[in-house]
Amino acid sequence: MKYVPLGRTGLEVSRVCLGTMTWGTQNNQKDADEQIEYALAHGVNFIDTAEMYSIPPNAESYGKTETIIGDWLSRNPARREEFILATKIAGSGLHYIRDGGPITGAAVIASVDDSLKRLQTDYIDLYQLHWPNRNTPHFAKHFPGQISFTDVDRKAHSAQMLDILQGVDACVKAGKIRYFGLSDDSTWGINEYIRLSDQHGLPRVASIQNEFSLLHTKDWPYLIENCVHEDVAYLPWSALAAGALTGKYLGGARPEGSRWSYAQRNGIFRDTPLVDKAVREYLSVADKHKLTAAQLALAWCDQVDGVSSTIIGATSLAQLKEDMDAFDMVLSEDALKDIMSVFKKYPVPF
Repeated sequence: MKYVPLGRTGLEVSRVCLGTMTWGTQNNQKDADEQIEYALAHGVNFIDTAEMYSIPPNAESYGKTETIIGDWLSRNPARREEFILATKIAGSGLHYIRDGGPITGAAVIASVDDSLKRLQTDYIDLYQLHWPNRNTPHFAKHFPGQISFTDVDRKAHSAQMLDILQGVDACVKAGKIRYFGLSDDSTWGINEYIRLSDQHGLPRVASIQNEFSLLHTKDWPYLIENCVHEDVAYLPWSALAAGALTGKYLGGARPEGSRWSYAQRNGIFRDTPLVDKAVREYLSVADKHKLTAAQLALAWCDQVDGVSSTIIGATSLAQLKEDMDAFDMVLSEDALKDIMSVFKKYPVPF
């Protein structure tokens, strides 16, 4: 396993981060225990979760994943030091979480306490904002005309961000969290948090996790370049495009128990004719180079300059093993050329 810096924190995290969002709906406690044990045994020292999980998000599944991790930790307290544990506070819009309200400093303080209880630990290594209070070009809102930047009250959002940082700072000083990160944010969001941190002597953003895959590369090159030069770790999520890049959804297929077979998550915006065409061609490239489709996509993501640690999730131990093996693979120049020939045909398939 290879390790990389988590921003300026001084922490070294594995190139593979174990994602957990299916634990509680698609996976039970036994499945989670097996995945944690396997990941730790093979050098993974980075586990990511969120208060909102498991998915699909709803009032019943809220907090289940943290509770499952906490159950494992309660039986293995001496192993807490073996890994960096990251979780996230949900943003606005979910009525069953803080009445759907925005992230505030007070909400951070309360949510940290709630997550600590579910996780059955005294501290969180990396506490992240799941999505910002303002609209950002994520979740298929990256085409012109879908959102507006000019009608955003910059001063008001900056004031909210300062309030959030002050809440984070209170938790750091209380020893409840160590470091702070972002998720589903933009270059301006990163840099405004850095500016506020520098100006007010508050915790500095250590990382950002955004969607990034062969089917969705909007962060390359501008946001990723910014991360590199500002020492902000870039953590891709959905490197398999919610499973699309495995090929299992081709032609409208919905394998039983798969993510897209669940209500609310049925392909959503990633299920397009262009995605289908692109995936078929990536499958041909994988076959040519004697890789599985998942391994091709993950190995490519891992080799993108500026990527720190890729978050992977699996609904079976076999999937986890296959995915983790990808990070031991180095794609040849010929493989990379073949990948790019497909990518140039389908640069923005959703």
